[in-house]
Parts: sequence; C-alpha cells; structure tokens
Amino acid sequence: MTLLDAHLFQRIDISEILIWAKEQNEDSSPNLTKFTEHFNKMSYWARSCILKQCDAKERERVVVKFIKIMKHLRKINNFNSYLAILSALDSAPIRRLEWQKNITEGLKEYCALIDSSSSFRAYRQALAETTPPCIPYIGLILQDLTFVHVGNTDYITDAIVNFTKCWQQFHILEPMRCFKKKPFTFKRNEQIIDFFNNFEDYLSEDAMWEISENIKPRAGQKKKDYS
Repeated sequence: MTLLDAHLFQRIDISEILIWAKEQNEDSSPNLTKFTEHFNKMSYWARSCILKQCDAKERERVVVKFIKIMKHLRKINNFNSYLAILSALDSAPIRRLEWQKNITEGLKEYCALIDSSSSFRAYRQALAETTPPCIPYIGLILQDLTFVHVGNTDYITDAIVNFTKCWQQFHILEPMRCFKKKPFTFKRNEQIIDFFNNFEDYLSEDAMWEISENIKPRAGQKKKDYS
C-alpha cells in the first residue's frame, strides 16, 4: 500500500502543486491528479471491502483490520493512506451503521489527528515532528497553497514581486521537498501489489448507499429482500 503511494508521490513535481493552486487544471498537473485519484480510489475500495460483507460480524472484522492497518500506516508516516482509509471508515454509508463501542471509540482517537476545527493543528504538529521517509496528506498542502494564492497578489506593484507570498509558498512546500528526497525502502511483494489491483475494484457511490440502507433501513423504509 505504501509502495503504491510512494511511487506516485515521487513522480509529483513541485511545480504541479503550485500550478494546481492557481488553475485547478488536471492537464497541467497530471502526476498530482493521478495521486489524488489514487487516494479517492483507495477510500472507495476500503468502503467497498466493508460493505461487501453480508454478515455484521464480518463487517466488523474488516473494520477492525483497517484500524490496525491505520495504526501501522501512522507508525511508518504514511499519512496519505492513513487519511484515505480513515475517510472510508468515517464516510456516511459506513458511519451510519451500528458498530461495537470499541470500534466507534477507537475511530474517535484516529479522527482526532485530522480534526479541522483547529486548522488541523494535531496533524500539522505530527508532520512537523516526522522524520523522513514520509508521505504527507496532499489535500492540506493544496488547501494551504490555494489560501495563500487567493489572499495574495503575485506582485506588489508592476515591477515588485510579492516575496512574502513566495516565502509562504516555500514554507508550505519545503516539507514535501524533504520527504521526496528520502524514499521508502520496503521490499516490493508482487502478490500483495496484485491483490490491491491498484484499488480498481470498488462499488459506485449509489451501490454503497443501497447496501448501507439495506443493512440499516432509514426510518419508514423497508429492508429489501435479495433472495
């Protein structure tokens, strides 16, 4: 999982990040686009793995497995996969189902890392204390750069560059530069890589909602019989 992330992460050029903050143009940032698509596919894949289980105990077993995987991803500083799986477990079709207390309480602890109410303070602190190799959460980098771009002009006057804006951009991107310099050295296992199938095997949003609502019907809604 981490090697798949790392391969795509290493291909991103810093210039693509800056271009995206200005233009949000997929054609101008192809490697960044592939990386964000990979994040989304991984999240949908994780949701699908849970919802495809017909038995409640099996669904809980899969959720517990993903929680253990997140713990390991945090340990090796793969924040990208960590966030992708967490976004799956905290997605509406999954969250609305009934889970054991140990699962819901455990997820609260993991969600605390990306609490956005304080501008992602916990995550920013964790990232600042991280020693490479590391794969950061690109979404927050893009958010920060977009905020800087929208709030500041490129030039103070026609002839004077806004170096304050340049410094802010450098400060946001420098950790990413450092992380790209030191790759992960895990041994590649082709069987595991093939198992993930690049996270292409996932249900559509509509299919996930249909399964979720069949497991736990909305008020006044009858459970469908697929027998």
